[in-house]
Amino acid sequence: MKQFYRLPPVQNLIAFEAVARLRSGALAAAELSVTPSAISHRIKQLEESLGETLLNRNQSELTLTSRGSEYLDVVRECLESLNRYPVRGNVVGQRPQLRIAAPPTFARQILVPRMPAFQTLYPDLDIVMQLSVPLVGLKADEADVEVRFGSGYYNGLNVETILEEPIFPVCSPVYLKEKGPFHIPSDLSRADLLRCPLEPWRPWLAVAGLDWPEPSRGIQFIDLGLMVEAAISDQGVALARQMMSEAWLRAGALVPLFDLPAKGQYNYYCTWAANSVQSSAIESFVTWIKTALAAPPAQAIAL
Repeated sequence: MKQFYRLPPVQNLIAFEAVARLRSGALAAAELSVTPSAISHRIKQLEESLGETLLNRNQSELTLTSRGSEYLDVVRECLESLNRYPVRGNVVGQRPQLRIAAPPTFARQILVPRMPAFQTLYPDLDIVMQLSVPLVGLKADEADVEVRFGSGYYNGLNVETILEEPIFPVCSPVYLKEKGPFHIPSDLSRADLLRCPLEPWRPWLAVAGLDWPEPSRGIQFIDLGLMVEAAISDQGVALARQMMSEAWLRAGALVPLFDLPAKGQYNYYCTWAANSVQSSAIESFVTWIKTALAAPPAQAIAL
């Protein structure tokens, strides 16, 4: 005799996935365009049908129980399977959404100027952009795909390299006039080397043949853009990358000091969960951004 199972309503599964991802019933309600009480009812209904407690509830946020974490993997796999099935058109009133997180300087100098081209290619995709903290990946909200600056080793995530650029020293014309000239790398002994843990000096110093330690004095900037802004403000010499500093170099706000590039310690990567329900949109974005960043500077923005 064939056995039948009573499956939970799909809207309950979607509500559970949203709450688990956002850690908030209110945020899940806003994303799904329903009331918080509707979200609460759907989660309660789901838990009752399973006979399991899926969420720990406290005043600050909602967290998954151990059983909830296990069930979330199953739910995401099922939703992803449904999401991959080709259908004609979208549900009325609903548009697919892609949430992108990126480090501040990459977002402002590289990603934002190019996003209109992506939106032109995918006009029916709603884009939500937010900033993240480099290396640690800390961000205000969950993201479907994240641009990360780091080593490239991110356990449990799909990883794709999107940008590898050499590093080179730069400073402002005013600083060069005051502290220069810098004819050879060793002339930097009288310069203020600006510090950022995201862009250590050792790789470039080694290529330059200088057995110097990492700079240990002066302000430490925990952001590449802040360090470059300090260089623009005549505070010292910074390590820069071409695409990140393109606008400042073109405007003459920064001057490259030597034709001596070096491979930096870190690169830019796209990371995303293997079981993401937005796999199709993520694949489109990753393919596009790799192509856009590989294009010559004159073509990149209009790609």
